[in-house]
Amino acid sequence: MKNALFLIALVVLTSSTASAQFRKDPIINIQNEDKKLINFGYYLGFNQYDFQFEYREDVGEDILVDKSLGFNVGVLGELRFNEFLDLRFEPGLLYTSRLLGFPGFDNEVDALREVRSTYIRFPLLLKVSTRRFNNMKPFIIGGGYTSINLGANEDSLADNFSGEFRMTSNVYGYELGFGIDFYTEFFKFTPSIRGVFALTDELVRDEDPNSPWTGNIAAMRTRGIFINFTFE
Repeated sequence: MKNALFLIALVVLTSSTASAQFRKDPIINIQNEDKKLINFGYYLGFNQYDFQFEYREDVGEDILVDKSLGFNVGVLGELRFNEFLDLRFEPGLLYTSRLLGFPGFDNEVDALREVRSTYIRFPLLLKVSTRRFNNMKPFIIGGGYTSINLGANEDSLADNFSGEFRMTSNVYGYELGFGIDFYTEFFKFTPSIRGVFALTDELVRDEDPNSPWTGNIAAMRTRGIFINFTFE
């Protein structure tokens, strides 16, 4: 319900801003904004992270993931190649939480594992834009990232038999998305939606190879959705 309300608010905000661009004689704001070779800004946003599991054997029930809404914040540096291409570095901090439900247990203590993650992310992205239309400019964006999971517990000696779910600290992946630059009177405001996909297996397995929590998992990779609001 919270996610739906947030998306409705986002649509209303962007729609009202976009409608102002189609007036007969719009005022062209900050006309020299895209002529800078190097540009800086910051972003705030929300995320919803999930896990994609691959299994060694098909044994019936899958691991369930209860997702929650997290937040992200960061800064950006932009190198402009030309009117249409920009290289962006967007380091940031991200917090998210996921609740895993493992099948085959009779009690909640063993069946549930809460995974709270704080990532420091380092994405390097290529932004491909259209021509500017009045005070708006759509774009697509994509590239690779590396991140450090501060809540991974990778080096912990305890495992799931002691109630400790462990993940790798270093994660590599890619993200793809789209958005629209809106040129206001004083700054550029950019809402965007990103899909995030990890390429590395993030699971640290229990010492027992037949562990009921990790024994049947061939790979566990993060995937998620970002909604970012950038100010430049």
